[in-house]
Amino acid sequence: MADPCPLCQRLALPDLTAANELAVAFKDAFPVNPGHTLIVPRRHVAGLFELDPDELAALWLLLPEVKERLDARHSPAGYNVGVNVGPAAGQTVGHAHVHVIPRYAGDVEDPRGGVRWVVPERAGYWK
Repeated sequence: MADPCPLCQRLALPDLTAANELAVAFKDAFPVNPGHTLIVPRRHVAGLFELDPDELAALWLLLPEVKERLDARHSPAGYNVGVNVGPAAGQTVGHAHVHVIPRYAGDVEDPRGGVRWVVPERAGYWK
């Protein structure tokens, strides 16, 4: 038997950041910054592109609510919002999810390029 999905297990707990009929949001178990939050469909689906239109909408509809709560609690200077789809893109948990990562002035030496750093050799296009 395969290991149980950690996101399916987590979405069953009561301490959700936000929720609607088809999606939930909760703190990332391994945050890269304070407030790092995941938005997850309630249905176990491996990748973002396998979700139906209503599930996709439900994920993105939670984003402003998550941001508002993170703004109130952590006052970040910015955000990275990202999705890893498939092992080649770095997905390690086989349940679709959106990362909402608060960013703070000085949390990295040079934040330019943001998500472009997934391929470090090509990130610094301004050089």
